[in-house]
Amino acid sequence: MKNGATIEFRNVRKNYGEVVALHDFSLSVAAGEFLTILGSSGSGKSTVLNALAGFAPASAGEILVGGQAITDRPPEKRNLGMVFQNYSLFPHMSVAQNIGFPLRMRGADKREIGSKVKRALETVRLEQYANRMPKELSGGQQQRVAFARAIVFEPPVLLMDEPLGALDLKLREALQFEIKEIQHQLGCTVVYVTHDQREALAMSDRIVVLRDGRIEQIGSPMEMYDRPSSRFVAQFIGQTNLLKMDLGKPGKISLPQVGIEWDQAHDAGGTGDHFLSIRPEKLERRLRKAGDVVMEVTLSEAVFLGDVIEYSAQHSSGTTIHFREPRANQANVARRGETIFLTFHPEDAVMVSDR
Repeated sequence: MKNGATIEFRNVRKNYGEVVALHDFSLSVAAGEFLTILGSSGSGKSTVLNALAGFAPASAGEILVGGQAITDRPPEKRNLGMVFQNYSLFPHMSVAQNIGFPLRMRGADKREIGSKVKRALETVRLEQYANRMPKELSGGQQQRVAFARAIVFEPPVLLMDEPLGALDLKLREALQFEIKEIQHQLGCTVVYVTHDQREALAMSDRIVVLRDGRIEQIGSPMEMYDRPSSRFVAQFIGQTNLLKMDLGKPGKISLPQVGIEWDQAHDAGGTGDHFLSIRPEKLERRLRKAGDVVMEVTLSEAVFLGDVIEYSAQHSSGTTIHFREPRANQANVARRGETIFLTFHPEDAVMVSDR
């Protein structure tokens, strides 16, 4: 397959009547990148994908693929592959016929269609299912067929709209790895839309978090998890403890909710309240190094999750604190009602604004 193409959104806006679904959206995607657009329902993530595909043309702005403006082209002239959540397979066509459909629409001859369909079937490991009908396949197999149909004509860009949303957890996790592996083999650029933050963290080179039609933050999965830029992102990506900060004392950080403070310079820019985001795995029941901050809590619940144990605890103020420990030493499992001391190092916590 050819290398993937670059994608560029320049001040794209999408209106539905008086409702603005996308506000001056600007974004550059590198060739061969796996970019995930992540957001809750109504955030504008599907609007971005539909504007790129041409199903919901932009009201203003410009979209370029491979340096060529496609803003005014109809969907069938954009040469983009598309995978939907509901598979959208033709029930009266066999697997091979479904996969070969885009090639027939492009006027390819039978020999080329046969060769490319065979290669696509091998890519998704469904060679033996070529003559099956869609109703004879499982959900995971149908999604593989939809994926093969999207890549059979070698598009430089592949658009995926919540393609794993209808599958069970184990199958979703298995297909995440398969999709990434195939994308690396093909070299195409992928724009992937999901509301599942775990899926986004697992699959992406970069993540775009959308909120009310605007970009809230862009970054690698590790950057988004470790250094969220706002309270919204900290809560949306992964689990976290958010403690409101009192920054009234120069050179000190104070968390009135849990009655602790420590010396630390800070630059609390922006408007609105500020919070400290502490991921559950950063809290421990032991001192690790000098400068650790300590809070006293009472354990309220423990949930066994196989490799880890998730705990919730209550501070005397009523604030709930979540922490997570690996199942390395079952003899040290905390018990409900037990008073414990949780510690974290200031460098493992992130100051976020409530903008």
